[in-house]
Amino acid sequence: MKLAVSGKGGVGKTTFASFLIRALADEGKKVLAIDADPDANLAQALGVKDWERIVPISQMKELIEERTEAKVGTMGSFFKLNPKVDDLPESLSIEVDGIRLMVMGGVKKGGAGCICPESTLLKNLVRHIVLARDEAVVLDMEAGLEHLGRGTAMAVDQLIVVVEPGRRSVETAFQVRKLAADIGVKRLAFVGNKIRGEKDREFLESEMKGFGFLGFLPYRGEIIEADLDGRPPFETDRETLEAVRAMLSELKKTS
Repeated sequence: MKLAVSGKGGVGKTTFASFLIRALADEGKKVLAIDADPDANLAQALGVKDWERIVPISQMKELIEERTEAKVGTMGSFFKLNPKVDDLPESLSIEVDGIRLMVMGGVKKGGAGCICPESTLLKNLVRHIVLARDEAVVLDMEAGLEHLGRGTAMAVDQLIVVVEPGRRSVETAFQVRKLAADIGVKRLAFVGNKIRGEKDREFLESEMKGFGFLGFLPYRGEIIEADLDGRPPFETDRETLEAVRAMLSELKKTS
C-alpha cells in the first residue's frame, strides 16, 4: 500500500502516521516511512535515537548538485529534470525497529512554488518510491502536498487527511481536498483526531458533510506522556494502535 497523510500542523498528523506505520510493520510488511513535512518530526515519533542529527535530503547540497548537475541557490541555471534517485532509498534511509525512514525536508520557496534542483530531486525521489518500489509506503506530508506531482498523486492508494475539532483545521481539510482534486487524487479518507466527546464528533460531521470519515480517535493523555518521555506513542497507547489497525483493514477493502 502507498499511503499519504496530510493535515494542518498540530492536529496529530505525524502521530497518526506513526501509528499507521507501526500497524503495517506489525503485519510483517516491509515499510518505508517518508517524512515529507518541512517541520520534520516523524523520526522522533517512531522512536529514532539522536533524531536531531538526521540531515534532511533537501539540505544535502553536494548530493543535489551531483544528481541535478546544478549549483544549489543559483537562479536561472539549467539542471536535470530527471535525476538518478533509485539508489537513494537504500543509501539515505535509516532503520528503526524494522522500519526504514527517509527525511525529505522542505524547500524554501516564494510565490506559487519552486522549480529548483532541490524540489526536482525530492519530487523525482517521491515518484520513484510511490511508482517503482514494492514495499508499503507511508508519506507524512505537509498540508500543501508539496512533494506530490500529478502522476505520483494518482498512484497513491489513499490520501488520509487528519482533522481535529476546530474551524482552522476544518478549513485546511477543505483546502487539502481541493488540492488533491487538482492533482488527480481520487481516494481520500478523513480521520477525526483529539475527540474529547460526542460534541467534538458532531462538530466535525456537521461541518464536513460528505467527507467520508474513516474513523475518530479520542484525545489521549498517553500520547502526551510518550512525547515527554521521548518514546513512540504506540508504546504507551495500545488502544489507539488497535483503532488504527481497524482503519487499515477498512483501507485495504477500498484500495
